[in-house]
Amino acid sequence: MSAIEDAYVVPDAASAGRPNERLKGILFLCAGAFIFTFQDVIIKLVSDRYPLPEVLAIRCLIAVPLLLLIVRFDGGFAALRSRRWGLLLLRALMLLVCYSCYYLAIAAIPLAEAVPLYYTAPLFIVMLSGPLLGERVGLSRWVAVLVGFTGIIIADSRGISSAVVLAVGSAAFYGLAQVMARRLGATERASVMTLFQNLVFLLAAVAMGLVTGDGSYAEGGDASAQFLLRPWTLPTAFDFAIIAATGFIAALGSFCLTHAYRIAEANVVAPFEFTSILWAVIAGLVVWHDVPDAPKIIGALLIVVAGVYVLTSARQSR
Repeated sequence: MSAIEDAYVVPDAASAGRPNERLKGILFLCAGAFIFTFQDVIIKLVSDRYPLPEVLAIRCLIAVPLLLLIVRFDGGFAALRSRRWGLLLLRALMLLVCYSCYYLAIAAIPLAEAVPLYYTAPLFIVMLSGPLLGERVGLSRWVAVLVGFTGIIIADSRGISSAVVLAVGSAAFYGLAQVMARRLGATERASVMTLFQNLVFLLAAVAMGLVTGDGSYAEGGDASAQFLLRPWTLPTAFDFAIIAATGFIAALGSFCLTHAYRIAEANVVAPFEFTSILWAVIAGLVVWHDVPDAPKIIGALLIVVAGVYVLTSARQSR
């Protein structure tokens, strides 16, 4: 998924007591955004040949050992003995829905359209932080939320489609999951939350495969439905390699993002998360020859402006 994944998981306190290296933090953040673009490209490329549960299963099989290694060096395995398994499970399930919606969306619409819609996640976090966390949301941030959702309406000039609903839905579930992460972050490490989430993804993918893996539910439907319900097939060596690479991409991208937030102020590096949109546009042009039209460009710009304002104002107000 896009680079915004770790923006709200890494607590501000993570950078306390460390040298403030703004330029290096920005470079690491931009590197993470760039790296995650390859994951989106790979998943979109294989979405017409393999089902999403199979892709997730392969990705998680590769990512889990890497995440165990990260946990080992990020406090040790003792951190896995959590007393908040219920909340960890609930958050993981929300992210499972989030990821699934996003990947199903990019199977049907261009990356340059799906990625900006996903980046409405900060707007949902603002909307949810008030009622769920009791945080005060000022008038200016509510105006930013309205500007961002106006951007969605402008960008979706063709009318609401199921893929657009999936992309916006992924942002909504991500926002809900990350509001929960603020509570969990007081006692749980980001590495532990990420490992637990990937284990849940793996189990869910295998369970889904047992139900739909024979393709009996795959008749008809749009590109998103086909990506979800297509029968499992043995991938070619090349396809297996590039799908497996998404596990390494996720681990490396997450490291870059986490390191960025550890060495520089969050309100400085957070706006650079939106460089993912630029990479999505370039990837769409190079790989699929997708050219965004004027409404999509204007809508994306409004989403970026609103998102950057929400991210920076949220960090500065803490």
